[in-house]
Amino acid sequence: MKSLSQPSSFKYLDIVASFFVVSLIVSNVASSAKIVDLGFSLLGIRLAFDGGTLLFPLVYVLGTVLTEVYGFKAAKRVIWTGFAAMALTTLVFFVLGVLPPEYYWESRVGSDAYSGILGGMSYGGIVLASLSAYLVGKFANAKILSKLKVKMKGRMLWVRTISSSLAGHFLDTAVFILIATLTGVFPWEIFLPLLLTNYIIKCSIDITATPFIYKVSGYLKNKEGVDVYD
Repeated sequence: MKSLSQPSSFKYLDIVASFFVVSLIVSNVASSAKIVDLGFSLLGIRLAFDGGTLLFPLVYVLGTVLTEVYGFKAAKRVIWTGFAAMALTTLVFFVLGVLPPEYYWESRVGSDAYSGILGGMSYGGIVLASLSAYLVGKFANAKILSKLKVKMKGRMLWVRTISSSLAGHFLDTAVFILIATLTGVFPWEIFLPLLLTNYIIKCSIDITATPFIYKVSGYLKNKEGVDVYD
């Protein structure tokens, strides 16, 4: 078995980490870009979700693979890297928003369009909601998964991945939507629709991805010669 003190000896850790960070950034941009109406209701609640919901579950899937194969310590490092990347992205969009627009761009596209879509990434409410929800949800997911792995002695991966994802997604979704609503990003009228729809979609994607997690985790453990319990 390889030691996590020798990260350079891993051939695939940087690849998984890179896809994790890219998926995180793209999903946050998509979240501020569009809210989708599914066109039907559940229990009297009109179902709608923000655009990032389509990709954000992949962040949890990759985080699960990282924790399962390389351990909590490596996953924690990647989580903080993702946090830093998201903070940098927010800063870039904020600076772009305050810089003066070029005349022809302003006439063809306009600052209002920018503020309505990409500018959403730099608003105080959405930034606070995104960063807080990400840290709470991702660390909860990784911590629960790593503790269950030790307690269950590496058995029943599907129980560990689904349990950690259900908890992580609930915390992430609840914190994000609550803070975003409290700060005026979303109106209270769509609080329950967003909370319910986002949670259902995220959990459904994660549960469906369980065979993928099995296959990728097994492949990486075999290729890397590592299976960390921490």
